[in-house]
Amino acid sequence: MTVTTATAPPQTGADDVLRRIARQLAPYKRSMALVAVVVLVSAGLTSLAPFLTRAVFDDALFPVDGGPVNLGLMWWLFAGLVAIPVVTALLGIGQNYLTSKIGNSAMADLRSDLFEHLQKMELAFFTGTKTGAIQSRLANDVSGVRTVLTDTATTILQNSVTVIAAFVAMVLLSWQLTLLTLIVMPLFLIVQVRVGRRRQRIARRTQESLSEMTAITEESLSVSGILLAKVFGRGQAETERYRRENHNQTRLQIEAAMTGRTFFALVQTFFAVTPALIYLVAAYLMTGRIAGGEVLTAGTLVAFTTLQARLQMPLIQLMRVTLDVQTSLALFRRIFEYFDLEPAITERPDARPLARTRHGGRVEFDDVWFRYPEPRSLSGDRVGPRFGIAALDEIDEPGEPGAEEAPARTWTLAGISLQIEPGQLAAIVGPSGSGKTTTTYLVPRFYDVDLGAIRIDGLDVRDATFESLAQSVGMVTQEPYLFHGTLYDNIAYAKEGATRAEVEQAARDANIHDRIMSFDAGYDTVAGERGYRLSGGEKQRLAIARVLLMNPRVLILDEATSALDTETERLVQQALERATQGRTTIAIAHRLSTIRNADVIFGLEDGVLVEEGTHDELLARGGLYARLYHEQFDGGRVEGRFADGVVYADGEVWCDKRAGRRADIGV
Repeated sequence: MTVTTATAPPQTGADDVLRRIARQLAPYKRSMALVAVVVLVSAGLTSLAPFLTRAVFDDALFPVDGGPVNLGLMWWLFAGLVAIPVVTALLGIGQNYLTSKIGNSAMADLRSDLFEHLQKMELAFFTGTKTGAIQSRLANDVSGVRTVLTDTATTILQNSVTVIAAFVAMVLLSWQLTLLTLIVMPLFLIVQVRVGRRRQRIARRTQESLSEMTAITEESLSVSGILLAKVFGRGQAETERYRRENHNQTRLQIEAAMTGRTFFALVQTFFAVTPALIYLVAAYLMTGRIAGGEVLTAGTLVAFTTLQARLQMPLIQLMRVTLDVQTSLALFRRIFEYFDLEPAITERPDARPLARTRHGGRVEFDDVWFRYPEPRSLSGDRVGPRFGIAALDEIDEPGEPGAEEAPARTWTLAGISLQIEPGQLAAIVGPSGSGKTTTTYLVPRFYDVDLGAIRIDGLDVRDATFESLAQSVGMVTQEPYLFHGTLYDNIAYAKEGATRAEVEQAARDANIHDRIMSFDAGYDTVAGERGYRLSGGEKQRLAIARVLLMNPRVLILDEATSALDTETERLVQQALERATQGRTTIAIAHRLSTIRNADVIFGLEDGVLVEEGTHDELLARGGLYARLYHEQFDGGRVEGRFADGVVYADGEVWCDKRAGRRADIGV
């Protein structure tokens, strides 16, 4: 079997990036065409003004034939010179509205498309990538190209048309003076290309630094991160870590701001001294020392210098925006890198929904082999450790004729075959790192098996639609995730359009309704970041209520009662008993007392299924389960420290603890 490693997509060229940007703007082509018309009209009007200026001097004020001042013509020229800036300003307002609408809409589309694409990525992608890095590309990188999408296309078009029109007008006025203006342009273009490449490199490093800062913020300022820093006294260390990256970001920002400043200073200086050169050359032209002096008049000279002055700003803007485009290409490449990552787990074209049968829920593992894929890394994103169970001892993989030899990698699960009948409670036990959680992650297809198949009611999960699979398999994890919303919203998240009565009934079945109603705001109480305003047992029962509202046919419980006090565990256990009624349940438990009544218990060790049977059968067999059971209960006896109330074990009262004494009590 050939082992494949997911790698970052190849870098795309500038032409390809520009084509993809054009496709992003394609839905707005009609609006862009209207903008182009407005730009052309504005540029035409702007280029007309110098010719009116020449007419003012040569035909109205100082007629070349020596006649008197022509007041009638002067009024017409006055009207034209006033109308042009007024009309141009009105056109500019409409142009700004259209470009802002196009650019911001295209940026919103880009952000939404990227978010939708990330939603399709497999779990392994997120376990191998920092959340802050993903957030940075979604926020900082997309925001970084705002100017390109909102103004750049119009700015390039407008200034290009203005520059072209101005040059044409200048040639018509005096080709000799125009040649003087253009003489250093090739040098400017060469320098601009070099400056643009440097700014691209700086822009990429800047975004990578921003990504790292976002990751530090997300990790350190989350509730979990703050708690960890306070527990270990690492607050100052985290501050120093952020300060170092912030200093690096500042240095890069300064470097980006200064790159090209000398270049633009030279360009501005050239345009500032050009009029003096024009006057000097004009003197030679008018004295006949340079051929063509007869075409130069005072009006022509004024009109030409006016055009040359008006040419300066659009030409500098065009150079500046071209550099901005080159800089933004680095950001677009980072964004498109995510788009180019194809989800490793996709819905097949011929996928069909799992049938909603009343007595369904049969789960079958057929010779399943699985190992976690290598994390996918992208340029500038520091890849975290591979998510998954602790490394296992290497297991020889099943041979395939003609298979290419690949570097040895350990199997997390090797040759797992088991069946769970509809309505059964199946428990998976084993030492830490044996593959228990991995087994449950394969059922809802968080990962795909490498070999073999997993079936629900006879249908391979890879042939099922994502929607039906999500509706059929529910999960309650050891640390349930609650978002920063109301308790009602956290429960209702499982079922779109759920009624108030359905949510409250699910809460009652999960033994959490009364506790919710004890809060001042009731169901409108805010859970807090990751539910930190609630106790562990409250979060567990909310998660159970959410699953009950979902009503799946297969329920997965991953250490749902661990780390709970006795009274809370009893409440959670009662809720779980209701949750498991009438549906297939797969439970992972380190507390073996919670799964003694399971219909079938599977023992995993080093990714291999080593035994299965009932509690009594496995104890009698003396294998893995018996060893774990006796290690946990010390030969069948449990030492308890009494506090308040009574101690429960396997549903039986051990002892009344009101005496406050210690005792060893047999299970």
